[in-house]
Amino acid sequence: MKKKNMLKILAAAGMAVCMAGSLMGCGGSGRDVSAQDIQQAVRQENDAAQREGRDQEEPAETAQAETETQQAADGGDLSGTITMAGSTSMEKFANALAESFMAKYPGVTVTAEFTGSSAGIESVLAGSVDIGNSSRSLKDEEKSAGAVENIVAIDGIAVITDQTGTVAALTTEQLKGIYTGEVKNWSEVGGADGAIVVVGREAGSGTRDAFEELLEIEDQCVYANELDSTGAVMAKVAATPGAIGYVSLDVLDDTVQAISLDGVEPTEENIKTGSYLLSRPFVMATNGEVNAQSEAVQEMFAYLKSEEGREMIKAVGLIVPD
Repeated sequence: MKKKNMLKILAAAGMAVCMAGSLMGCGGSGRDVSAQDIQQAVRQENDAAQREGRDQEEPAETAQAETETQQAADGGDLSGTITMAGSTSMEKFANALAESFMAKYPGVTVTAEFTGSSAGIESVLAGSVDIGNSSRSLKDEEKSAGAVENIVAIDGIAVITDQTGTVAALTTEQLKGIYTGEVKNWSEVGGADGAIVVVGREAGSGTRDAFEELLEIEDQCVYANELDSTGAVMAKVAATPGAIGYVSLDVLDDTVQAISLDGVEPTEENIKTGSYLLSRPFVMATNGEVNAQSEAVQEMFAYLKSEEGREMIKAVGLIVPD
């Protein structure tokens, strides 16, 4: 019982006592009247307090019911887990997706591991995760094993050098020569005299697979460093004079400089028009069609196609597929 209601009851009881005292002075049966009046006053005030409590609780209960109804309408009743594994180039995208999706659907838990594109596809085919993230197109053998290619965004691959580099542009043929070991000094491509340090990703990386495939130099590259993440390539190139590397366009920052290719800058607009060569899909592979997955997974793919999902894709520097 609330404090103010208890005070009301005590006050009513006090008035009853006073009434009883007055009656005793007039010769009435004071004890019996006093007890009855006190009990009646307590009962009346207690009933009033209960009615007041109900009046206060009902609006709160109504508001809670309205909130729950709205949450259900927004999909707040969706629950479950979604597990993803795969491309390190998709880390920024995957984390943004997980965060925004869980904010919209608090009953769903989304987790992501960044193990490389090939490993992610292997995991989804093995049934250990719901989604395999790949920063390259699926191979025929992966598709024949049951993996379904769901393209959710388009990314560009930027060629980068350290900030002290003297070369700002390369042709496709020059870039091929650098990565196959035919060109070993920056002076051979119009730069200052200095050895070229060729940096790339490890075997199995979706970025490496896409880069080599687009340049048609698969299994021909000669690397000084093969690193296991996009961030590691960025850091290595930024810290190494004479280095060259390739990274996902959405992670570019001012620690490195981006190289134009055949006179075309690596920008979103140039990728959309198809004038920039090095672009690739971001794939969220499933084992079987999306409509055969859990309700939560199906809802995530629907979210990616919604206006909210499309804005999230753009916000992390990627291109929404047509």
